[in-house]
Amino acid sequence: MRTIAIINHKGGVGKTTTAVNLSAGLSRENKKVLLIDLDPQNNVGVSLDLKSTFNLYDAMTGKIPLKDCVLHLAKNFDVITSKESLAKAEFYLSNQPNARLLLKELLSSIEGYDFVIIDCPPSLGVLNQNVLAYCKEAFITTSTDFLGMDALKKMFVIVDKINENYNHTLKVTRIVPTLFDKRTKICKDSLKDMKKEHNGLLSVPIRYNSKLKEAPKKGKSIFSYAKNSPGAKDYGALVEDVINMGSLRIVQEMVVE
Repeated sequence: MRTIAIINHKGGVGKTTTAVNLSAGLSRENKKVLLIDLDPQNNVGVSLDLKSTFNLYDAMTGKIPLKDCVLHLAKNFDVITSKESLAKAEFYLSNQPNARLLLKELLSSIEGYDFVIIDCPPSLGVLNQNVLAYCKEAFITTSTDFLGMDALKKMFVIVDKINENYNHTLKVTRIVPTLFDKRTKICKDSLKDMKKEHNGLLSVPIRYNSKLKEAPKKGKSIFSYAKNSPGAKDYGALVEDVINMGSLRIVQEMVVE
């Protein structure tokens, strides 16, 4: 089971768009996916037109079992949505004796999926730290501009700190450039710099596309809303890349053995 955090401490860089469409795309490739929204704004639920009674906060406080938070959206595609009550999780965790590991231990009970994908909020609080201590992989979404480049550099420092503080081995396995416009010099220059500094980690750039902005209003992934759009093609390429990464890892492990 691959556990992937979609992260960036900078907002507005396409984390939720990436989490939703990567999850939807993988489920369409017969991969069983659980998508978890960790942001109290519930952008995942809004994007997929989902409403639920319970979320992670309820499971963390022992109100219900974690499995009762899960919504079955489609074949191979389950979701744990969020709501404003999750904002209380930071305070709750900070007052627990095992604050650093409580959520990690809760999430570790998840099984039966090929992928667990977590849409992380743009913060560095104890909630996010717990999730990063649980996940094995991190995908950093970053806008293709100067501020995006600056945030990207800081995220690698943050990942190193998490690994040091939690004795963990979280790896940045993909950088997902978003809001890419080939007509704009800053986008082209930023993408070039990313390739130069992070060769081998960069995914296909996600082009700026109005259909990606429209899809959440309809409560659909880009594949359901506009399957022939540039956004669908770009996220389709990312899905294929992620599946191929897993196949390559299996081969490498067999060689080592």
